[in-house]
Amino acid sequence: MKKVVAISAALLFPLTFMVGAAQAATFEEITIPGGPVSISDATPIQIDAAIFVPEVTPAPAVVLAHGFGGSKLGLTDQAEKLRAAGYVVVTYSARGFGKTIAQISMNSPAFEIADAQAIITFLGTRTEVIQEGADDPRVGFAGGSYGGALSLMVAGYDNRVDAVAADITWNNLEQTLFPQGATNSFSPGIFKQLWTGFFFSVGMATPPNMINQCGRFTLEWCAAYQEAFLQGQPSAASQALMFASSPASVASQITAPTLLLQGQSDSLFPLSEADATYNQIKSANPETPVKMVWHGGGHDGGLDESDRIENLTLAWFEDHLAERKSAGTDFEITLRSGSVISNNSDQQFEIFSRPEYPGLNGSSTEAITVGEAGVGQQIIRPAGGVPANITVLPGVSGGLSSLVNRPLPNQSAVFDSAVLENSYFISGSSSVSLQVSAVEVVPEATLFVSLRIVGDGQRETLPNGLVTPVRVFNVGPDPQTVEVELPTIVQEVNPGEKLRIVVTTTDFGYRMPLVGAQYEVALADNTMQLATANNFTNLNAQLPPLVWIAGALLMALLIGIGSWLIRPRNKAAVREDLLDVPVRIENLAKEFKGGLRAVNDITWEVPAGKVIGLLGPNGAGKTTTMRMIMGLIRPTEGEIFVYGNKVAAGSPVLSQIGSLVEGAGFLPHLTGRENLDLYWKASGRSTEDPHLDAVLAIADLGTALDRKVRTYSQGMRQRLGISQAMLGMPKLLMLDEPTNGLDPPQIRAMREMLMSYADTGRTVIVSSHLLSEVEQTCSHVIVMHRGQLVTTGRVDELLEGKSHLRLEDFFLEVVGDDLTIGKQA
Repeated sequence: MKKVVAISAALLFPLTFMVGAAQAATFEEITIPGGPVSISDATPIQIDAAIFVPEVTPAPAVVLAHGFGGSKLGLTDQAEKLRAAGYVVVTYSARGFGKTIAQISMNSPAFEIADAQAIITFLGTRTEVIQEGADDPRVGFAGGSYGGALSLMVAGYDNRVDAVAADITWNNLEQTLFPQGATNSFSPGIFKQLWTGFFFSVGMATPPNMINQCGRFTLEWCAAYQEAFLQGQPSAASQALMFASSPASVASQITAPTLLLQGQSDSLFPLSEADATYNQIKSANPETPVKMVWHGGGHDGGLDESDRIENLTLAWFEDHLAERKSAGTDFEITLRSGSVISNNSDQQFEIFSRPEYPGLNGSSTEAITVGEAGVGQQIIRPAGGVPANITVLPGVSGGLSSLVNRPLPNQSAVFDSAVLENSYFISGSSSVSLQVSAVEVVPEATLFVSLRIVGDGQRETLPNGLVTPVRVFNVGPDPQTVEVELPTIVQEVNPGEKLRIVVTTTDFGYRMPLVGAQYEVALADNTMQLATANNFTNLNAQLPPLVWIAGALLMALLIGIGSWLIRPRNKAAVREDLLDVPVRIENLAKEFKGGLRAVNDITWEVPAGKVIGLLGPNGAGKTTTMRMIMGLIRPTEGEIFVYGNKVAAGSPVLSQIGSLVEGAGFLPHLTGRENLDLYWKASGRSTEDPHLDAVLAIADLGTALDRKVRTYSQGMRQRLGISQAMLGMPKLLMLDEPTNGLDPPQIRAMREMLMSYADTGRTVIVSSHLLSEVEQTCSHVIVMHRGQLVTTGRVDELLEGKSHLRLEDFFLEVVGDDLTIGKQA
């Protein structure tokens, strides 16, 4: 499994780490005396550990802490890489895991943190480790989830820690397990019972003869767990217990340079947890270097950025432990490529950065009108919260959860914005103000508020399955105003989509009251404050557009010079008799190196104002012929004329040809319109295409034209490719498999688009394998096979007298069953 992701994934798959143990490693198994066994037994426990020593010593040290349910075995790969980079590395199994026999106390200062401090003391005795002073090794801590919280806490308790890297972890366990999204309330929120139960079940595993109610947990944590399930809220003692095991308790004491990595796909420890830690450290110690990264992973899966996370961790230690290079503290966020509402399964992503971390509210806000203020919607909470809405399932990625995150009837209030005219880059936690009331007084209202994106066909998407739990007490006829901080997300919203606020009464992941209730929800203010991003740099961006334009112009110049140097000198450049003929080829042949004759002595011409199908099995020579017509490759024999002008590389007549062959290339971070504009300018034309409106009308991309191309589906990319080919309304349009990747409605739209283009008096040549589509679109066909012309003519004439045949039958009749690719005639 991947490295840093494996740390957090230990929550789900602890046994998978056994695989890493079988790999060859340069380390020594050791046992380190740790903290006390218990409050009443001061005997040190024996920590199961391993030490990795680099070739050159003394060197800085790094301690790796694992996720809940894992052990030191899952850290071997990461430790080996750090050792290879020049670090002494210690991996160890925390209490209750691996071979470290002791009760789990959830990063208690008296136990798990004491163990971590004992490891620092151990490193202070090793000559392989750089020593800052007596009993003071140069050491950094890193870990994810459970191990991430430990890394932060030991840095708060022990100033011998010189650097920290913490991934997908919590700030305050109470806020995490009893989240309250109402910013104007200080009461505990709704118990996150599904995630908590999952944690507890992992710690319940014991040998058969040691089965008990608490498993490997201490009695204090066992009691707190049972209390939460019975009462739905923590007691003062449980609150104190959770706070003591939270980085929030010591964040103000952290002075070591700290790297905070938090996942967007995380319903357990959302981005707000890392934000709280960041603010606590910087508020108390403004000079402490702190870097925040919102990556695309998390406990719910998401994007696999494990390599990047590991590289960021190494870079942080290279700066603050080895002092070899500067890592910087720029804020970084990941934006998934591909529309949230598209079927594009491409898991590529882009990284954006800015010098300052803007916080949860984004670098700016946009006021978006949603719904109508004061208009209430009646919703119910069924007894026991059953049936319940399902948003995410612990450890299951949003892809599966999206199948079930549709609100149940009568359990949701919905407030929509108008269709958006602009694009928005959401980066943070937006906010909305609600009014909650009930006909009869109820002890509490449970609400789950989410920001959703609605696209074409009312397709609704809940980003990463995240909701904000809100608990409102003593709800009666008098409306209570609740200020809600919506889930923190990183998402691009495009023109033509709209935003939707959904308020539900139940969620499968949370504990619901046993008594049912009915209440009313309205917007106190129908203006949502949308957290947006600005002043970001796209670290994945291609070269600036001006560089592309300059490069394209230089290439055009070189092609022009080359064309002039190799121009034919012994043949007539213009045929007066062919000035009205879109394409005429005579005795055309192309032989490639190795003797493959892809095109062999073919002659044909096409009429004007028609859609012509160029047909043939794979290897028939269709694409090769099209590329010769476009001047991309030189014929071995024969001549090509386009509107009477002989074709050669750089021929002026080529400007009258628009083409899409073997797919179009676009810059994904630009919109469709920007791509078309860049292509037009790169072709050397400074003024705007006078036919642009007509081209866009034919392509019918609508509002998608102003969306980033990375959000496009395959069908939309094809339509944009056709639009690019039609720029300037060329007299001849040549398309190779234009319906590739399109679904039936898109194919039909493409057919109508091509026929509309030909209706303007221009000519279209289409190469396609979809013969039924060719029959509906093309008036003429040219059939090739093994590089030779088989037949050509009007479709109706070729099928005349063969009423029982369709074009597909005719094609097979004239081509036969020999479809061998590349076979010589």
